Amino acid sequence: MNKKFCAVILILLFLITGCGQTSEVKDEKANIEDKIHFTDDFGEEIILDKPAKRIISLYSAHTENLFSLGLDEEIIGVGKSDAFPPQVRTKEVFDYRSDPEKVINANPDLVLIRPFINRGNPEFVEALKKANITVVSLYPEKFADFPKYIKKLAMLTGKEKEAEMLLAEFNNDLEEIKNKTSKIEPKVKVYFESTENEYRTITNDSMAAKAISLAGGINIASDAKALREGTSIASYGVEKILEKAEEIDVFVSQRGAMNSGGNEHSISIRPGFHAIKAVREGRIYTIDEKFVSSPTFRFAKGVHELARMFYPELMDDLSCFADKESITRGDMAQIAVMYKHKGLFSPTSKYYKKKHEGHTYGDFADVAVDHPLFDYIETACLAGYMEEDGKNFYPDKKITRDELAQTLFMLTDLRDCPTTKNIKDLDKCTNQRIVQLVVDNGLLDLKANYFKPDDTVTGEEVVKALNNIK
Repeated sequence: MNKKFCAVILILLFLITGCGQTSEVKDEKANIEDKIHFTDDFGEEIILDKPAKRIISLYSAHTENLFSLGLDEEIIGVGKSDAFPPQVRTKEVFDYRSDPEKVINANPDLVLIRPFINRGNPEFVEALKKANITVVSLYPEKFADFPKYIKKLAMLTGKEKEAEMLLAEFNNDLEEIKNKTSKIEPKVKVYFESTENEYRTITNDSMAAKAISLAGGINIASDAKALREGTSIASYGVEKILEKAEEIDVFVSQRGAMNSGGNEHSISIRPGFHAIKAVREGRIYTIDEKFVSSPTFRFAKGVHELARMFYPELMDDLSCFADKESITRGDMAQIAVMYKHKGLFSPTSKYYKKKHEGHTYGDFADVAVDHPLFDYIETACLAGYMEEDGKNFYPDKKITRDELAQTLFMLTDLRDCPTTKNIKDLDKCTNQRIVQLVVDNGLLDLKANYFKPDDTVTGEEVVKALNNIK
């Protein structure tokens, strides 16, 4: 065999083996790209062949966001403190502080936790990993990390398109609130209490601080320093608060299971707190931590709630209803909540453990969580402003004068006064005493001495009646 022929053979062998290796490398790279692959917030590399179909979520924000992405059957378990959406009541409850065997026996293909669980319960996490269960730890420390966090949840569950749509809607909602409050001057100055213990507040890069800014407020404690790395809770103290007492227009206290400030009464009677402008003027408000400190899509509702606290005349202006030809029960629920400047109701896990007479949050068959007036309807009913009818609310049903009279009665303390108006059709009214009181107090007019209880009402009538209360 001559040298020239051997050289040709060697080149051919090199090309064949070289191409084979390149092809293998490409195939391996393609395989990795086809998989779900990222690093979680505890620094662990996550690789999944396909979206998870059996998920246990051990953090309430994860659970809430999974439902928002359109998942339900895929969620086979939730944490002990999970309370929203109402569907969590149908799920089996798991606890990362308990025996991991219960989780292992449920055979999930994904368990979602947060770094707090990694640090506090490492044995629990290790036991799941040894059982070949994929454990993913996620938690966005800052508001700016929220979109990335949602996209990771979407990757894990195959809901990327839904995530993009939800994030776009979320950003639009925030922008709309910001545009409403941005031109207001002067801006209200706000103190936000995160815990009653040592009168702590929040760091200026926290989600709650971002909510204050988006709602058009100025965080009076923007100089507060975090208690430790990885937390947004900050020390402040009574001395600093009282130093700025005359500057604090609004005092907001966070309420919740994880971190809880004081309530309106306890704050108002603290020694020296009467020096605070907000306390003297009765501008102490509480807000559920799930609205402003939890990384969920309800954060936008939290920003709106803060804006209502800061600028009630603007955010709860009822004039937008005056041009409506008719008012529905859903409209009336919103009007009632806005008129009373009532904060939106948000349930806790303890709420569901109590016995409830009448309506329980989230039980209306005709008002799903994604109904645009869900929060107003639930809040109005639980506050007693409106009556419910068993398992249905009938949000699109038009309000009658009879029902309006009962709602007006619940919204204000009507004084007993001499009966001066003879109502010819009083016997046709559901609650004759209430109708008589409403008419005698000048809230609703008669038509040729007839109340006409079955007539539907216009927006103008409703707004006029509420103005008559004032």
